[in-house]
Amino acid sequence: MTYNDILRSLRHTLHMPEIKFLEMIRLSGSGPTLEELTAYLKPETDPGFRECGGEVLAACLDGLVIHKRGKQPNRPFLHTPPKPNNNIILKKVRVAFELEETDLIELIGKAGLEISKGELNSFFRSPEHRNYRPCGNQFLRAVLRGLAA
Repeated sequence: MTYNDILRSLRHTLHMPEIKFLEMIRLSGSGPTLEELTAYLKPETDPGFRECGGEVLAACLDGLVIHKRGKQPNRPFLHTPPKPNNNIILKKVRVAFELEETDLIELIGKAGLEISKGELNSFFRSPEHRNYRPCGNQFLRAVLRGLAA
């Protein structure tokens, strides 16, 4: 999945107009201009389309967590790295929407995919852990589609 696909999917899930979506992104302390965001959300075939960078998606994910959960004054906020991979994106979505293992398994199941708790937990491990597994596009897409449904 491209960063643009993920931005469009999150906006669709939240049912937000572009200006509100931009305000949510800026909760992270940074973000694109409205014109840039509009270009990122356009289809690839549109002449005004622009490819979204990892920094914009990272700001969006941080803004999403703050929007859904609020800032925790007693805890330092863990900012998303500037080039998030699918595992980090899945982790941020899980935190923002307060999804449990069973919720994620159900969302993935709606897309016709099956995953065990062990396989799911491998996506949330440190890359150095021997049971770490990279999250594939199909699993991330299934979660995002399930949230939008």
